[in-house]
Amino acid sequence: MEQRLSLVTLGVPDLAVATAFYEALGWRRGMRAAEGVSFFQAGGMILSLYGWEDLARDSGVAPEGQGFRGISLAYNARTRQEVDAVLAEAAAAGARITRPAQETDWGGYAGAFADPAGHLWEVAWNPGFPIAPNGAMVLPD
Repeated sequence: MEQRLSLVTLGVPDLAVATAFYEALGWRRGMRAAEGVSFFQAGGMILSLYGWEDLARDSGVAPEGQGFRGISLAYNARTRQEVDAVLAEAAAAGARITRPAQETDWGGYAGAFADPAGHLWEVAWNPGFPIAPNGAMVLPD
C-alpha cells in the first residue's frame, strides 16, 4: 500500500445541511450529478460527505455512537492571522468553536471547531510545516 490518503468521507446526519456548511466556507462542490453524496476537492485529495447511516451500512458497522469519535481533521494556515480568519469564517457558516485560537506548546497557534455534524477541525499555523503555493504541505525530515 502506498503511503498516501486519497479521500476522507465524513458521515453526516443531514447531507443538505453539511453541504451548505462547506459551501458557506467557500468550498466548491464537484461531481454535482452524484446523488446522496457531496464531493469537494481539497488540494491533492477529496473530502466527501455521506449520510451517517448510509456510511455506517456501507462500512459494515452499526450507525449508533456519539461523542468524541477519535479523529480530528486539520486545516493548516499560512499565517497566525489566517487561523483567526478561518475560525471566524467557520463560526459565521454555522460551526461551533470548541477551542479559541491560542499559542501552542509546540510553538504554533491553533484553535478548533466542530462542523454542524460534530466533526472536529483544528485550524493551525505551524512554523515548522511550510505550505507550498499550491497548498501542499510536505512533512519535514
